[in-house]
Amino acid sequence: MDALLTRFFPNVYWDEIWQGSLDTLWMIAGSMPFTVLIGLPLGIVLFLTGPRQLLAQPTFYGVLSFVVNVLRSIPFVILLILMIPLTETLVGTSLGVAGAIPPLVAGAAPFFARLVETALREVERGIIEATQAMGASLSQIIFRALLPEALPGLIAAVTVTAITLVSYTAMSGLIGGGGLGDLAVRYGYQRYQPDVMFITVVLLIVLVQVLQTVGDRLVVFFSRK
Repeated sequence: MDALLTRFFPNVYWDEIWQGSLDTLWMIAGSMPFTVLIGLPLGIVLFLTGPRQLLAQPTFYGVLSFVVNVLRSIPFVILLILMIPLTETLVGTSLGVAGAIPPLVAGAAPFFARLVETALREVERGIIEATQAMGASLSQIIFRALLPEALPGLIAAVTVTAITLVSYTAMSGLIGGGGLGDLAVRYGYQRYQPDVMFITVVLLIVLVQVLQTVGDRLVVFFSRK
């Protein structure tokens, strides 16, 4: 088996592939919680202050929406470079797994916030009005009506964001962010070793498929409740 692998993948060092895979998983696991912690409240605020919503504030919504759109419009590769000084201040380095997490969060949180806003808009207005009629407070409307009703959509939003983070982690390899993307750049591109590039691409595809499958099953499960 080892001889066969060596024959078809002569440039692949499997211990580096294993470490790169772990680094990619750590980057996703380290950035996803912060993305949700920032993006979920931001998406809720966008929804509540939007047109014809509970706390409609056209001016505030317009400004916040513009800021979110601007952050979403910056290509992630450029964002990586722009955030190098801030990243070094926050975590002490702009390289490796730790150095990739701040730009990953900055790139994914606005994207996730928009998905949250969209998921909340899918909640039937009658449910919100019925909750209001029962005298529920704003926090009760959010946590007992909006979020539970939008849960399948929110899980789908988390799934899409996690898959987006996979592509972001690959791009972070351009500036030494570590993970499979770093291996693809250093070996697959700079040294032109197509076997390394092939393995990293296959592993990224597998990771995306696993995330999508798990997310889809969770959406189906919670949609039945």
